[in-house]
Amino acid sequence: MSVDAITARSRGQPERQLIWLLSLACGVLASNVYIAQPLAGPISESLGLNAEVAGLVVTLTQIGYGAGLLLVVPLADRVENRRLILGLVALAGLGLFVAGGTAAATLFLTASLAIGLGSVCVQVLVPYAAHLVCESRRGQTIGIVTAGLMLGIMLARPAASVIAEFLEWHWVFRINSFLMLGLLLTLAARLPRRQPRTRESYLAVIASMLAALGRYRLLRERILYQAALFGGFSLFWTAAPIWLMQPQWGWSQGEIGLFAMTAATGALAAPPAGALADRGRSRLGTAMGLAMAAGGFLLTLWAVPGHAGGALAMSVAAALINAAVTFSFVIGQREIFGLDESARARLNGVFMASFTLVGAAFSALGGWCLARFGWEAVTCVGLAALTPAVLVFLRRHLGAADM
Repeated sequence: MSVDAITARSRGQPERQLIWLLSLACGVLASNVYIAQPLAGPISESLGLNAEVAGLVVTLTQIGYGAGLLLVVPLADRVENRRLILGLVALAGLGLFVAGGTAAATLFLTASLAIGLGSVCVQVLVPYAAHLVCESRRGQTIGIVTAGLMLGIMLARPAASVIAEFLEWHWVFRINSFLMLGLLLTLAARLPRRQPRTRESYLAVIASMLAALGRYRLLRERILYQAALFGGFSLFWTAAPIWLMQPQWGWSQGEIGLFAMTAATGALAAPPAGALADRGRSRLGTAMGLAMAAGGFLLTLWAVPGHAGGALAMSVAAALINAAVTFSFVIGQREIFGLDESARARLNGVFMASFTLVGAAFSALGGWCLARFGWEAVTCVGLAALTPAVLVFLRRHLGAADM
């Protein structure tokens, strides 16, 4: 068991139902960050936002999430975890409730920040689950919880699109706020307490996270790779739904939902990525991720509106971009966790916060770029985002043995 103080209720093997509850909680919380992406067009139109700033509908949620990774997640090493988890779920629920009931742009965007900040609870729940079990079951437990997280991310966009097809977009946020209320009550009844024993101050914890950037070259490289890929991913998933709903395509919210569901097959890249990393082939996996993302963006240039081949090209491109991000994420986390076992949560926080904030910037850029210059410009920006990562990779690994 961990040296952290955990109530007697959780000592020994926890109930299997509790681990599945944490998996479900991660999925629902993760979905909060992505439900606005396929709805950026209808939301911005309803709120009176022009096309150039439509990306803010997605961007501010990601900014809140990124800030939470840096400023809130480290609290899990200092404060009682159950209290922190419940507070974050309540904050996410309040933000969703406000977003689902307002027609004011300023209030909606402020609520979006709260949604992102509260949903960072996901990154508290994963290590919390690991602390509840003995070492022999830790990997299995983290796998179950992470599966819920990935499922929430994959299903968020298509579920939001389908709901918006039959109800107005406000109901997407209202439904998730009801889910947060149910989750809050359930977690309050089931979660055991966990009191960390660390004596480090909050500022010392934050400082150690920032110092890691200077200490570990591998961390900086994995951040560059993931930031490039996640930036392109966020750009694509902000701009593509808006583009596909324009007159030349004329897709409905339901069709956008099916498109997102098909593209979610890219998440199947996680197991082979992990297998490559386990065999010491991380460089090959990274190269494959960068190549898939570049190929996905190039493929969109052959997507002709109004033709079946165009829809197929967009679906394959989306799956490739999703798979690229998954490949890099799995390989990056595995390598980073090997740097310092005692600081895994902090290293992961720096890693995730860095590429999440880059993704937020590219989400904002996606809507603006599409409105001003069209889809070809979006593709060019996506390829440009990959360029620094490709250059660093080639400089470091071209001709290396494990390729």
